[in-house]
Amino acid sequence: MTIEADSGRGRKARGAFFTPPALCRYLARWAVRDGGDRILEPSCGEAAFLLALAEELRVRDGGPGRLDGVELHRASAVQARSVLAAAELDTRVRVRVADFLDLDPVPEYDAVVGNPPYVRYQDFSGEARTKGRRAALRAGVRLTNLASSWAAFTVHAALFLRPGGRLALVLPAELLSVNYAAQVREFLMRRFGRVRLVLFTERVFPGVLEEVVLLLAEGSGPTDHCELVQVRDVDELLADGQGESGAVSRWRPVSARGKWTPAMIPADALDGYGLATSHPGVTTLQSWGETTLGAVTGNNGYFALTPVQADALGLEPGRDLLPLSPPGSRHLRGLGLTAAAWRSLGEHGRATWLFRPEGQPSRAATAYIRSGRETGVDTAYKCRVRSPWWRVPIVPPADLLLTYMNADTPRLTANPARVHHLNSVHGLYLRAGLRRTGAALLPVASLNSVTLLGAETVGRAYGGGMLKLEPREADLLPVPSPDAVTAAREDLLRIRPSVAADLAAGRLLDAVARVDRVLLVGGLGFDPDEVQRLAGARAVLAARRAARSGGVR
Repeated sequence: MTIEADSGRGRKARGAFFTPPALCRYLARWAVRDGGDRILEPSCGEAAFLLALAEELRVRDGGPGRLDGVELHRASAVQARSVLAAAELDTRVRVRVADFLDLDPVPEYDAVVGNPPYVRYQDFSGEARTKGRRAALRAGVRLTNLASSWAAFTVHAALFLRPGGRLALVLPAELLSVNYAAQVREFLMRRFGRVRLVLFTERVFPGVLEEVVLLLAEGSGPTDHCELVQVRDVDELLADGQGESGAVSRWRPVSARGKWTPAMIPADALDGYGLATSHPGVTTLQSWGETTLGAVTGNNGYFALTPVQADALGLEPGRDLLPLSPPGSRHLRGLGLTAAAWRSLGEHGRATWLFRPEGQPSRAATAYIRSGRETGVDTAYKCRVRSPWWRVPIVPPADLLLTYMNADTPRLTANPARVHHLNSVHGLYLRAGLRRTGAALLPVASLNSVTLLGAETVGRAYGGGMLKLEPREADLLPVPSPDAVTAAREDLLRIRPSVAADLAAGRLLDAVARVDRVLLVGGLGFDPDEVQRLAGARAVLAARRAARSGGVR
């Protein structure tokens, strides 16, 4: 029989990453309750989990148990059989070559244990994706086309458990944060009576950039809370045994489907964050107004022009051009974009004009349109699907501009210059009655430790450790309420110049400390020590995000 070689590239393509033995032993100890248990490993690789499970069954009363392993890759299955044979186990073990997602779920196992394959949606496609979605649908879980392979495996695995059985899986930390996992999160809390998450502050897999979380679920659901165990690494986890020595905390998500990223907040600040976000003086950004995407041009190099370029082309402001916040958001790190600041950007070569003839184009605009057609600008997707191709769809100037790709934290900047914005930032349109207060004070008031910590939980970490905030996520950003801001108006106005100076000098945390003292402690009555814990928790999450360099597991 010819056995195909199992290269690193091949393992990555099918999402196979082998689990450290110590972690296998931990999950085996938790999952096995009786020596006679029947246990399934749905992606057994070269038998690391099966060996740990067999040893655990051996030392428990009530044997003999039974182990069933499933492995898609034939060479790995053959290697697993060889390893198990050499170990001379007492436990009955069977390893079969099959696609786990092809198996009909029969609820006959006391535990399902393993490390599901992790294939991102770009590669989890075609027949594999169809199988995954079909398997999850058996449990009533409708996965989107953006779902990675682990999501389908997790749901499918639960269907093989007997009532009261245990599910012990190594999963990407995406479980906590990505939108496509919303139904998986809901399913777990509906299906199980106990859901425990083990979170690590350091990476578990050397050389692998994806963070992981251990899912330990058992019993019959539903449940309204999760149990959390937070440790530095596997060594600390093993030192703590089962995490029963006071290291377990209870955490209730706002909704089962919502993001579970607040669970990553360090334990000493988790309760304080919950109390802070439920304080009547704290609300969400959505209560201030509506956050929307900016304009999509299809070709910023053509449509976004510097004043020098616009003059050279003979284009007319008002007729051919609209004032524009330049692409990007480096210039939106202060409290407001004034008309003078906007003009200065143009004088320094930034693209502060949007080519967007409203009615009949001028002669100069007609010539520029002709040049765009000659160079193929009109063939770009966003251009060719609109008519005319050169008229960019726009929305009115926003009251506030919100940065959405951030190395530090999202910033709200007032827009007294009344410029339009592109999709490199978002626009916040304040509700009637809140425009004056919001424009003047919300950029200052939002620079507090509750909001900064909240941004780490509602946003998503992207390549290079950037924090991305989509409009739907921005809606959930915790910010001071209009009443709280109004009550602190005089104090906020007093510190506004100092906050602006801090931001101009790059001293974000100094600015936040000023606002914390005035608004959180002085205005809302928060305990200063608790505020410090919230600030420290934000620093921990920001450091974890910054440590990522954007690779894939």
